[in-house]
Amino acid sequence: MSTLDWVVLNAYFVLMIVVGVYARKKVKSAADFFTAGGNMPWWLSGISHHMSGYSSAVFVGYAAIAYTTGFNLYIWWALSICTAMVIGAFTFAPRWSRLRQRLNIISPTEYLATRYGLPTQQVLAWSGSALKLFDVGAKWTATAILLYVFAQVPIGLGILLTGGVTLIYSVFGGLWADAMTDFSQFIIQLLAGVAMFVAAMMHLGGVSSLWTIWDQLPPSHSQMFNGQYTPIFAIVFLLVNTLSYNGGTWSLAQRFIASPNGSDAKKAALLSAALYLIWPLILFFPMWAAPLILPNLADPSQSYALLTQHLLPTGLIGLVLAGLFAHTMAMTSSDANAVAAVITRDILPVVWKRVTGFSDKQELLNGRIFVFAFIAISMLIALSAKSFGGVIGLILLWYGALIGPIAIPMLFGMLPMFRRCGPNAALASWSAGIVVFILVKYVFNTTIATLHPNWVTTFTVAGPVACSIIIFILVGWLRPVESAVVDRLIDSLADDGPAAAK
Repeated sequence: MSTLDWVVLNAYFVLMIVVGVYARKKVKSAADFFTAGGNMPWWLSGISHHMSGYSSAVFVGYAAIAYTTGFNLYIWWALSICTAMVIGAFTFAPRWSRLRQRLNIISPTEYLATRYGLPTQQVLAWSGSALKLFDVGAKWTATAILLYVFAQVPIGLGILLTGGVTLIYSVFGGLWADAMTDFSQFIIQLLAGVAMFVAAMMHLGGVSSLWTIWDQLPPSHSQMFNGQYTPIFAIVFLLVNTLSYNGGTWSLAQRFIASPNGSDAKKAALLSAALYLIWPLILFFPMWAAPLILPNLADPSQSYALLTQHLLPTGLIGLVLAGLFAHTMAMTSSDANAVAAVITRDILPVVWKRVTGFSDKQELLNGRIFVFAFIAISMLIALSAKSFGGVIGLILLWYGALIGPIAIPMLFGMLPMFRRCGPNAALASWSAGIVVFILVKYVFNTTIATLHPNWVTTFTVAGPVACSIIIFILVGWLRPVESAVVDRLIDSLADDGPAAAK
């Protein structure tokens, strides 16, 4: 890192703070802070959804997977998310916006009180908030690793630096700040990603390297599936991504909730799908080519950072690092806003009845306090990431496995075919997913590894999700619940008409 690189990086941090402070002018109420008042343009919502969908963990954990296993990463990750978003554009995304129109919701779990009752809502809200702390903690750790490789900044200090800047603009501007900084960060990461793509391509001999590198890499690197990343794993991850990117990850649901109507939410989802289809091909090329440029790395998770130092001139290194930070800060600020919305609207009023009488101004202050608290606690977890299996352990295993039990009742609860699945189905589904995760992760892990080493990740992720779906459907079939309120709610989400659920 030269002086010019530090200037570029610091300019990026200053820009993010300035945008956040500017966005504060748009925030007059809790609805503005958490859902942009339902006025977010579809193109901004789509770009923000894409930017909030992955962090610099991609450039650490996933860079290691690209280095060691090759092209399969695009299949089970990027193409999987693209497919998930196309599915969601015609099912889940429009319904999120209509929930805001019908029930005036601010948080993604707020409608669950109507759909399943207060106890079920509380279980999902509490468990989802706790899970997000671990997910965001992994993102801070991944970013700090990159800063350490680039500039030998200690991991702890790196976590405090990136977390501190994100904390400032998130507390000031809420979802408007998140979306506006997401757009700025999209431009920065676009420039940085293209710079890395061109640099790697030129280093390897020009445009022809796009196809010639595969002849020089191990044959397995050009395969669609490799090692533990099998077709079954890809199918499982498609299911996980469908749940996560269409609202199981609360911050992504907020992008659709903030859309003016269902039609705009649908367009936002399709834009995000298009970005996931095209952009990762450019983004991942240097990662796939890394074994040819930096062979025999002891720690493949450092490959992208080392590539940047090896290929780029002074100034552009700082730009690429800013681009890497852009993803983490986009995702973590969005997560903080979403969890704060759940705590402010769904958890706090239950544990402290006085909150229900608070004014809009007091509710907005609560939102800012919880954004601050969430980011601060997630930074503490980041400092203990090794205790949870490192970055990959936190993202692929913990979050991938546990997102299903929380997301299934939330997303399936919007669909007409599951209208008879009531609170018993939701709680049984959630419980089954948690129990299966514990069994697979801590009881039968060694047995699975003995049978077939490549099945461990698949079983750890697939088990909880599959069991949650089966139990949700089975209990709903065995113990169906008739509710006129639920029927009216679900029917009102079918289109953008004026029908309301009361």
